[in-house]
Amino acid sequence: MPAPDDPQVPSERDDLLGMLRGVIDPELGLDIVELGMVRDVAVDGAGLATVTIALTTAGCPLRAQIQRDIKARLTSLPGVLSVHLAWTEMTGDEKAAVMDRARRHAAEDAPETAVPATTKVIGVASGKGGVGKSSITVNLAVALARRGLAIGILDADIWGFSVPRMLGIDGRLQGDDDRRIVPHVRPIGSGRLEVVSMGFLVDDEDSALMWRGLMLSRALQHFLQDVRWGQLDYLLIDLPPGTGDVQMGLARLLPRTELLIVTTPALAAQKVAARAADMARKSYLRVAGVVENMSAFVADDGRSYPLFGEGGGQALADDVGVPLLARIPLEPSVSAGGDAGAPVALGSGPAAEAFAELARLVVEETVPPVEMEGCTARLFDALEAALGPAPAATTA
Repeated sequence: MPAPDDPQVPSERDDLLGMLRGVIDPELGLDIVELGMVRDVAVDGAGLATVTIALTTAGCPLRAQIQRDIKARLTSLPGVLSVHLAWTEMTGDEKAAVMDRARRHAAEDAPETAVPATTKVIGVASGKGGVGKSSITVNLAVALARRGLAIGILDADIWGFSVPRMLGIDGRLQGDDDRRIVPHVRPIGSGRLEVVSMGFLVDDEDSALMWRGLMLSRALQHFLQDVRWGQLDYLLIDLPPGTGDVQMGLARLLPRTELLIVTTPALAAQKVAARAADMARKSYLRVAGVVENMSAFVADDGRSYPLFGEGGGQALADDVGVPLLARIPLEPSVSAGGDAGAPVALGSGPAAEAFAELARLVVEETVPPVEMEGCTARLFDALEAALGPAPAATTA
């Protein structure tokens, strides 16, 4: 247990508030810090974080969702071992102030992104290239869609895009009447994929994009702000390898993002992947778990061959303090399916089963979807009745 002066214990209030800015009220579309819901937050030397939250109403059906998000994010900070939440209720004046802030946000302020507040955002990251990060993104998205969910895929690996080929989708992206980019849509069973990639904006897949960091960050900003994303359960973002401009831009634009770190069984790869986790925490992003790709090859006779070593995924998970969510076996059908635009998660076999189990863990345990039951929506109606509609904008 860490001592009170242990540097791993986050003693600064700003560190805790920075992580809580990733907890979004899914109906008002603002974080709980900006809404004034966080009354107090502190962590003691034993690693217990105590948070006082003021709800708009004590019986808010979204309370469980907020509690789950707060605990998940704060316990991802080094030194925070447990979280205690104390609840209180806003006064009538405080509720009116919150609703006024929400009205101004909706009516005057340009939305920070076009990603709905109810969408859970998962960034798929790695410390280095070649570990199969894009393959994990695509197959996890397919496995989630097969559960009947609406999934967005943002291929943010701007210069190394591969998602279009892996999904068998081509054709340039088009705009709508509001000059927003319309994603390509691919139905998957009762679910769907909405896909945006730089690969849909270039004429030749082999063309090299020689862009500096500012242009990369700007491209990410366009994909988050100027795309007509639908009502999504999850948005999966395939990040470029490393810890550069795109990752920092994502932390700024979507602080509620949670990361899956992809590595291989080799211990050397694990050491590099740890840097991606370190970047996430320095940016107040939660690391949700580790996925070990290219795990052991299993022959037809059932014998297992760890061709790329073993132990890297578990070592990384232990080092970061998060669960190892999946070991994706080394299977030729994974790369073959990616080359043919037919992801292995659409079929059967060990790899498909591993992706289906990863999707189950994401939905049921690690990053559960938002359960909308409408407490603040009812508050909107009540305030409209009590205070009258928001005043119309006036011009000089």
